[in-house]
Amino acid sequence: MIEMTNKVMESNRVLSMEESATIKMAQLARNLKDEGHDVISLSLGEPDFDTPDHIKEAAIQALKDGYTKYTPVPGLMELRESISAKFKRDNNLNYGADQIVVSNGAKQSIANVSLAMLNEGDEVIILAPFWVSYSTIVKLGGGVPVILKSDISEDYKVSPEAIEAAITKKTRFILFSSPCNPTGSVYSHEELEAIANVVAKHDNLYIIADEIYEYINFTGKNTSIGSFPQVSDRTITINGFSKGFAMTGWRIGYMGAPKWIVKACSKIQGQFTSGASAFGQKAAAHALSSDLAPTYKMRDIYLERRDIVIKLLKEIPGVKVNEPQGAFYVFPDISSYFGKALGDTVIRNADDFCEYLLNTVYVALVTGRAFGADNCIRISYAASEAQLIEAVKRMKEALGRLK
Repeated sequence: MIEMTNKVMESNRVLSMEESATIKMAQLARNLKDEGHDVISLSLGEPDFDTPDHIKEAAIQALKDGYTKYTPVPGLMELRESISAKFKRDNNLNYGADQIVVSNGAKQSIANVSLAMLNEGDEVIILAPFWVSYSTIVKLGGGVPVILKSDISEDYKVSPEAIEAAITKKTRFILFSSPCNPTGSVYSHEELEAIANVVAKHDNLYIIADEIYEYINFTGKNTSIGSFPQVSDRTITINGFSKGFAMTGWRIGYMGAPKWIVKACSKIQGQFTSGASAFGQKAAAHALSSDLAPTYKMRDIYLERRDIVIKLLKEIPGVKVNEPQGAFYVFPDISSYFGKALGDTVIRNADDFCEYLLNTVYVALVTGRAFGADNCIRISYAASEAQLIEAVKRMKEALGRLK
């Protein structure tokens, strides 16, 4: 038998990259569950609903109709036209079909833009708290993340004045989500307009607006920053089907952008994945052009769950919670527990806090450190009411033991 002696030689890129905190916590929860423990996982940002039947049926029909081949790299024209119509209908955005690229999830859309637009040393302003992969994607594109933090007292929103102060000659674009993952905060029309006015004053500065949670919005209205004329030609709008249509495993995302950016992103995507699945694209086109009642029903159920979780969290001493207006997360400040202990277990930070709850009462959450907020944790309420009630009950009991 020949013994393998080759050295493991990972690239510096991989060695410097952190594992996704949400995926890591989900795996730890699965490991405990496999050992027989009754784990309640509120870590992943994944709807617990199934994809609506009419969308699944459209995919089945597409398979029967032979949509099993390669598609154009930027996507089927039928889907891009549906996205263009949706942008006009829902967002007051005027992206033509030739200004849209369909990708394997919104995550790839953001990566495409990063790889297509950034040179080594370019700066990207990221509004924090932020989705875990933003900074890593920027670094992979050669960019330098510039993190602008906010806290619960500000409803986790960064002011236009803070953004203005962070802009330098190296700033290439501003990246944020609204509704926000992880906080659930929603930037208002007035707040977005103020940010747009800041960006408009700086030539060659762009915006990447991640609107993947658009349909899970409890304010009754949604504003896309790209709808403001002063930045309409400098906004890349990211969206997809994972959250609003419960289609996480379908991996269909999209972007609308100026034509030169679309051309560059298509070039990048053509070398990595080519197009998304043909039958998935057909189903996605049907999702946008058909009745959105199932999507709004899911939104209404999320709102009911949010209210339950907030009410229960407020009953736990020392937990600070605001009232998020979108997505399916709450992002409480739990820093009052730092320094407390149970035996040899000391809660020094949010990481320790989450590990303590996972190992003692089998509730899986995600540390806020991964989102640029060291004092917080993210709780996903994409779970049944019974699970949510039981999870917070366990949290309250476990935290009550700390001294």
